[in-house]
Order: sequence, then C-alpha cells, then structure tokens
Amino acid sequence: MLAVAGTARAEGRLVVSEAWIREAPPGATMLAGYAKLSNDGDAPISVLTAQSDAFRSASLHETVVVDGVSRMRELHRLDLAPGASVALAPGGRHLMLMHPRNEVHAGDKVEVRFLLSDGARVETSFEVTAAESDEGSGAHHQH
Repeated sequence: MLAVAGTARAEGRLVVSEAWIREAPPGATMLAGYAKLSNDGDAPISVLTAQSDAFRSASLHETVVVDGVSRMRELHRLDLAPGASVALAPGGRHLMLMHPRNEVHAGDKVEVRFLLSDGARVETSFEVTAAESDEGSGAHHQH
C-alpha cells in the first residue's frame, strides 16, 4: 500500500487523488471530505465504506434532490468499472466525517482508509482546506 501526497493505490486498482476536507467552524460535529476515486485496474471494484482514526465514524453519502428539497443519503457501496472515475464533490457524493476526536484546522492532514468489497484497504491523506478557499465547485452548507 502506498500513500503519498494525497494519492494512494492498492493492488494497482483504486487510486484516490485530489483528497481534501473543508475546514469547519470550531465545535462542528460533521465535516465533509472530497476526492477523485479512480479504478486503474482491469476488473470492477466496489468501495464499501471509509474509516478514519481522527473521527468516530465515516461513511459515503450523496446529496439528492427530492421534491425540490436537497437531502443526504448514505451510500452502502460505490461501484467503479475498470477505467472509471467518480468525483466526491460538494453537492454530490462525498465522505461524511462525523464527530472529530480533536478539532482539525486548515493545513492539517487526516488519514482516511477506504474499504473495498474484496477486503483491500486503501489509505490516503486528506488535507484540511480553509472554507473560503473551496477547491470544488458549489457549496456544501450542511457540513
């Protein structure tokens, strides 16, 4: 397993890049993480969940609009075909990071593990970024 500068690989298949977390106000209990997940292998893969020692819980979510109202729902798996990429981005799919064990601030690095259906784990570093310097497009005001 390799984890270098926000990019990680496991078994030459799942690649996590452009990984960042939006800094939250002091006392916030939920933060959101964003990244690009890519399958550089020749077989489909499924990401089941995520974990981080820096938070009590972590999971994959997506924002959907139902009857004109934006809502979040948990994703129990994220399938990636060979050669496919999925963006975890503000206003769409994202990583929910709940109940930080300590406050995180802009410039901090947070280690996150993605668990795959074949038992593989991919660990990478997410950089905490100041809220006013959104790297993605759109706002994610719920977190």
